[in-house]
Amino acid sequence: MKRQFIFLGVSGFLGLMILGIWASVEAESQPVPPKFSIVKNLAGFNLVIDKKPISASDLKAIDQPPDSRQSIVGKDDRIAMTSRKNPWSSVGKIEMLDANGNGYSCTGTLISESEILTNAHCIVSPETHKAYHSIAFLPNLINGVLRDQNDIAYGTDVTIGTDFPTGTLKDFVDDWAVVKLNKPLGKKYGYLKLKSIPSFDLVGDTEQFALVGYSGDFPNPNKQGFEDLTAGQSMTAGVHLGCSILKQKDNLLYHNCDTTKGASGGAIIGQIGSDYYVFALHSGSDKVNGLLLNRAVDISRIR
Repeated sequence: MKRQFIFLGVSGFLGLMILGIWASVEAESQPVPPKFSIVKNLAGFNLVIDKKPISASDLKAIDQPPDSRQSIVGKDDRIAMTSRKNPWSSVGKIEMLDANGNGYSCTGTLISESEILTNAHCIVSPETHKAYHSIAFLPNLINGVLRDQNDIAYGTDVTIGTDFPTGTLKDFVDDWAVVKLNKPLGKKYGYLKLKSIPSFDLVGDTEQFALVGYSGDFPNPNKQGFEDLTAGQSMTAGVHLGCSILKQKDNLLYHNCDTTKGASGGAIIGQIGSDYYVFALHSGSDKVNGLLLNRAVDISRIR
């Protein structure tokens, strides 16, 4: 999704616009464009994918909201993600620049001390097949504010599941990317484990999952309950608590978690015991049997 960046500059000072106030902080030199790998070789990363079998009864509904506010705007079930605590703190906004200086944004989730999970289409344009020149991760961005301005991290290495060779929906089965960061943010913000389980344990109207994403239309400060979120749209993540993965079709998962553009790369999170896991990766939306549903990548595709 095309967005205006909130980070600028490659040397000297980094201008960071937060709540309309310009704060100049000393900037490190922006890294060279990340190294890319299209082959599914994750040897250089520290990923651990939990494949231990579970039953449907092991899944717990995430019933603890990010904070005490639960505002439902019309039929939109998203509430503002305003928590600095686990597991919400592991989610952040990704901002990219293309060769022409255009800015785009997505969502990413820390899955190790120095790696984030997002969509391949957030890293490589499906239309041009060209990779973005700069990738920045802004952890736990709330109302345009970072916990620490120095925690902006840049991508140094990327492995993607696809570069969209066919231009069809088939490409999106592997619409995942793992980005290695130049800072171990997971030590400070925490990270989520990946959980790969058979689809029959995921699919159903269970209302047991949550999706967090920096949607381009959220929040609207003119709506009741969001008045204090004045930084603008996509500057605070929205979270839909209690959504479901409803269907598997053609190696894709389909869910009903509320989300729009900008939330691409958002993790679908579930809870087993006291631990939170990434069970699927939001990717976009499609019509399935005439019904518009959001699609997701199965974690088993990351291998």
